[in-house]
Parts: sequence; C-alpha cells; structure tokens
Amino acid sequence: MSSRSTTVVGGGISGIACARALVDAGRAVRVLDRGRRVGGRMASRTLHGRPVDLGASYFTVPDGSPFAAVVTDWQRRGLARPWTDTFAVAGPDGVTGTRPGPLRWGAPAGLRSLVVDLSTGLDVVAQRAVEAVRLDDAGRPTVDGEAVDAVVLALPDPQAQRLLAPEVAADLALEPASWQPVLAVALGFRQRVWPVDLHGVFVHDSPVLDWVADDGSRRGDGAPVLVAHTTAAFAGQHLADPDGAVPEVVAAVRRLLRTGPAPDWAHVHRWSYAKPGSPRSRDFGLTGRIGVCGDGWSAPSRVASAWRSGDALGRQLA
Repeated sequence: MSSRSTTVVGGGISGIACARALVDAGRAVRVLDRGRRVGGRMASRTLHGRPVDLGASYFTVPDGSPFAAVVTDWQRRGLARPWTDTFAVAGPDGVTGTRPGPLRWGAPAGLRSLVVDLSTGLDVVAQRAVEAVRLDDAGRPTVDGEAVDAVVLALPDPQAQRLLAPEVAADLALEPASWQPVLAVALGFRQRVWPVDLHGVFVHDSPVLDWVADDGSRRGDGAPVLVAHTTAAFAGQHLADPDGAVPEVVAAVRRLLRTGPAPDWAHVHRWSYAKPGSPRSRDFGLTGRIGVCGDGWSAPSRVASAWRSGDALGRQLA
C-alpha cells in the first residue's frame, strides 16, 4: 500500500467492519457515506422522542464466530442486550403459535448505535455521495477521479453496479436483480394492547405483512411501538408512494394482533434494496483492488454475516 488511503463506500456494519480491520492493520482508510450518520440498514430513527429500529430487527451470534467478541464487548458496556429466543408465528388473520430459535439481540439505543460505536476513531465523511468507481490507464482504482490504493463497495449489488464500469461489475459477479424491497412501518399506540411475551411475529401467507416486531420489547423500555415489515411484493407495488401503503399495513396489523384502537401515529421507511434474494457463500468479492462486501455475501443474510464479510475483506486487503 502507498500513502494514499483505501476508500470504503458505505457506512453500514459491513463497511465499518472492513474499515476497522484495515485501521487495526495500520492502513489509512476513509469511509464515505451518503447518509447523515453511519448505520446503513441497521437504521434507527428518533420518532416521538425515542429511537425506533426501522432496518434490521435484531442480530444473532453464530457459534464460533469472531463476531461474538464484538457482541460481548457491546454487552459489557450496555450497548447491546439479549432479547428473546422465541417468536410468535401467524397466518394473515392471527397468531397460531410460537417458534423457538437462536438468541436474538437488540440495542437499548437502537441498532444504529452499534455501528456508530464501531466507527469510533475512523475517518468518516458523511453526506458524501460517490458517482463513479473506475480504473485509470495504469489499472489503479479511482473514486470520482481520485486515485486511491483500493476501493471497497459495502453496498447492495444494485447500488454497487451503478458505480462500476460494466467489465468490473461482471468480474465481481454482482446480482442486482435478486435484491428485494421492504417497507418498514412504525406504529405508535397510546398503550400496549398485545401480550407482553409477543416479542415479534413471523407472518405467513399474508399479502401485506412478513414480520412484526415489538420495538418496546427489543429495546427494553416497554414502549407501545410496533414495527411492521411488508412482503417484497407489497413493497414493490408501493415504492413510488410508500405513504399510500400505510393504511393497508395498519389494517393488516390490527387484524393480525386484534389491537382494537388505531395507532396514534405511523411512520414509513422505504427500503428499495432491503435484502438479497440469493446471498453468496463467499465472504466477499474482489477483483484487483476493488472489493464488494455486505449481507449479500457470507450467507445466510444476517447482521453477523455482513460484519464477517466486511471484516474478512478488510483483512484480505491489509
């Protein structure tokens, strides 16, 4: 590596994990993110005085994963908390039972706070949109015309493909068509009108709902807030007007949980590229000194996989 820095495009957990691995190896790194704060799809937004998780709903810790040491540190400092190992399951008209699984984790200050913590001390440039990543005549990578040592695109495949020359995107075997949209709709109620042990609901056979999370339960403050994630098909029909989808989502949640009164407020967030339809088993893609990482790699698609993907690419580049 020369004195020029490696540039990481994308400040989600994968991009920050990659930058962290490079910095820990003594490399100069800068992170460019088009948002106001890092977090990516581990997004939390302050609504009516409290953060609400609108992106990833939780994370798990695979056995033997180096991610476990990161989570242990978060827990020690009160940044992450064990949530539950059991969720409800439902059909379109109501809860039918429960399903045990691995321990899920949440964050009292929202999942974004964990990415912010990982980014401490990194050179992060917020609200910096990147237009193009190319190779110059000598085969060196450039970011908007500026030569760099290496470039990491910690982005969903459709966004990464737009920045790359076609031949580079082809070498990385990107799969933009496989990514699915989701609408996340936060609903605030005057009081809790669902069981305290509900935690979350996997919804089957609904044209509208795929998953509903009890945000007060996962955050640990008991707030009467739900976050509903729609099916990809429903989201695809409403990407141009996500606000117009809210009444159908509210009706579906009320029917599912028999909440009675309508929510006091609702907020919708559109995720055009929420999750990969077919994540790859490889940890990352790399051609020359241009790499891609994220939850489209290191299958299955999970927060821990996104962290592992970025960390592994950072170590490889270092």
